[in-house]
Amino acid sequence: MIREVRLPEISENVESGDVIKILVSVGDEVGVDQPLLELETDKAVLEVPSPHKGKVAEILVRPGETVKVGQVFMTIDTADTSAGNVVKPAGEPRPKTREPRAPVDSGPRTEAVDKRPVKESPTSAVEKAGERTVAAGETPIPTEAPPLATPGVRRLARELGVDLRNVKGSADGGRILEADLKEFARHAVAGAAPGPRPAQSPATVESSKWGPIVREPMSKIRQVTARAMSEAWKEIPHVTQHDKADITSLDAALRKHGVRVEKAGGKLTITAVLLKAAASALRVFPKFNASIDTEKQEIVYKKYCHIGVAVDTERGLFVPVLRNVDTKNVTQLSMELNAIADRARARKITPDELDGGTFTVTNLGGIGGTGFTPIVYAPQVAILGAARARLEPAYIEGRLEPRLILPLCVSYDHRLVDGADAARFLRWIAQALEEPILMWLEG
Repeated sequence: MIREVRLPEISENVESGDVIKILVSVGDEVGVDQPLLELETDKAVLEVPSPHKGKVAEILVRPGETVKVGQVFMTIDTADTSAGNVVKPAGEPRPKTREPRAPVDSGPRTEAVDKRPVKESPTSAVEKAGERTVAAGETPIPTEAPPLATPGVRRLARELGVDLRNVKGSADGGRILEADLKEFARHAVAGAAPGPRPAQSPATVESSKWGPIVREPMSKIRQVTARAMSEAWKEIPHVTQHDKADITSLDAALRKHGVRVEKAGGKLTITAVLLKAAASALRVFPKFNASIDTEKQEIVYKKYCHIGVAVDTERGLFVPVLRNVDTKNVTQLSMELNAIADRARARKITPDELDGGTFTVTNLGGIGGTGFTPIVYAPQVAILGAARARLEPAYIEGRLEPRLILPLCVSYDHRLVDGADAARFLRWIAQALEEPILMWLEG
């Protein structure tokens, strides 16, 4: 029998991916879990395995195309009829695959990802206004395919009583952002449809008028980074606090014990020590390990410590997350950091390894610079940065000595963190690097 192979659910908030490479050909024999194609999503590059054993009958996508979750991208000829979607023989016309219809935003139901029952809500003014808008002549988004939106946006739409099929998304592929939903709701309550977004400024549209130019499409990773950074900068009131740490003694210790960590499979670096210091500081200053629930006007304190680490790759910036950093020693962190950075650079990182961070560390010291102002990764409220350490003269007990000084910074969300909080937090980390016993005494 001919069986359809659909793109499975990859990760929360991931609804599509771009085909990078097809790993099989028509006529190839494949086994269960054998990779069929390589896919790049918003979060990672991964291989999609075969759910069946058999022979590849038809390949319905090409490299460069975007495939949505649930879309048929291949068919496999197998004698097994116990599972899967059976397709009519090749001699008969195969009906077009329809995307699952978006759930109607009323009545009790269970969301596929959230799994939590949602209470029925009465028709709201927003919903009624939205209906009036459509009736007045607005053309809603076609309903043949479900609107592209994250589970969080869908939940907010239900709370507001908005049918997402009437909302125009501004992100890549028409994805609906929270800002799009809120803009629609504001205009709907006022009894008017949301107006079009302002056109791109002519000054930002480059042409060949002044000389030769070269254009290339933005990669999926670059698109996601650009969108996330723009939203973070727009929504979070950023402030950056700077400080310095004397790591002369720490640097000597790293050099002394580096071989021991290498034998264990890691690489002893200042980044691993920063992870340990940050985890200890988050225990002392729990506000930095929290997030803001703007809808409920609540502070959400995390009782776990998962820290993301910025990794520079040829495809752009990745921020894989190390779990439970506060429970691990520096050798363990060095090993995990080395392994996860290698996977990120080798395009083997998984979406789950990029989710769930409560705080972030970024170290540009290996490249250079005297300081910078990193952007907070929402919904986190702070990010710790380190630049290149350099020798500076300092008076030690009345004598001028060369000391290795590490520039540090912490960018924070000023809605939750005050300047005095940030100054104390960063000073604590600087002192912990200068005197690691502080991490044992307080962290």
